[in-house]
Amino acid sequence: MSVLEPAAQQQRSIRNRSSDWIMEFGVYIVAVLFLVLLIYPLYFIVIASFSDPSAVANGKVWLFPSGFTLDGYKELLKHGNIWIGYRNTILYTVVGTAIGLVVNVSAAYALSRRDLVGRKFLSLFFIFTMFFNGGLIPTFLTIRDFHLYDTFLVMVLPFSVVVFNIIVARTFFQSSIPGDLWEAAQIDGCGNLRYFALVVLPLSKAIIAVLALWIAVGYWNSFFNALIYLKNPNLYPLQLILRNILITNQMQSGIGTGEAAQIALRLASMMRYSVIIVATVPIMCIYPFVQKYFNQGVMIGAVKE
Repeated sequence: MSVLEPAAQQQRSIRNRSSDWIMEFGVYIVAVLFLVLLIYPLYFIVIASFSDPSAVANGKVWLFPSGFTLDGYKELLKHGNIWIGYRNTILYTVVGTAIGLVVNVSAAYALSRRDLVGRKFLSLFFIFTMFFNGGLIPTFLTIRDFHLYDTFLVMVLPFSVVVFNIIVARTFFQSSIPGDLWEAAQIDGCGNLRYFALVVLPLSKAIIAVLALWIAVGYWNSFFNALIYLKNPNLYPLQLILRNILITNQMQSGIGTGEAAQIALRLASMMRYSVIIVATVPIMCIYPFVQKYFNQGVMIGAVKE
């Protein structure tokens, strides 16, 4: 019996390795399928932006551009206000991200401190605003009364507080920053602000990178706030300018007749995909620089208290 036991164990080990290999292979297959499903739409937009609109409409564009052309990009870049939009969007994104990080990270750290007076009430107060708000008209009236309407600050200041980001960062601080560090800092005569700046922030690079990415993407893609609170075209962000260009071209293609209408419709179809590329590629270039922090920050910040 003792002689047969090692052989039986070896056979079970072989079967286990075989089943593990099959499971691992299946996981890789599913992962590759999901990757294709996620990447192909973006790839299709890229090749469609370089393809003839009639080929795209007839379903001839699958893996490679058909009827290669740059007319969509040429027509789009003829609009000089695009560069104004790029300038404004970059400014809104940089300034808004900086303000958002200062406000949200500071609030999250304060709420993570168990010695904060009224901590539970303040947490409930923040969470309450996630489900209930005054609505568009009271917000508009408030912004107007504070003389922020149609100014640069209206795009970066009133909406800088995001409760979801505060909750994620608060959980990160509670689960990743040991309380013993604060006690040791107190013994060395370190105050709250100095401890936050010299100890907490250097240990929080992961969550800061994640919040910076979330906030930057939000500002880069924002157009509704500009649509409501801005009337000066020189302050329009890129997204609003691109939206206006598309609407104008579609209206021209619908109003015209004959060959002129066909040309306008063709230009509108070409620009539709070019607009997506122009609007998304710059912000996508930021992701590789924060990707190494992304998974760590999200996973740690998502752990329940």
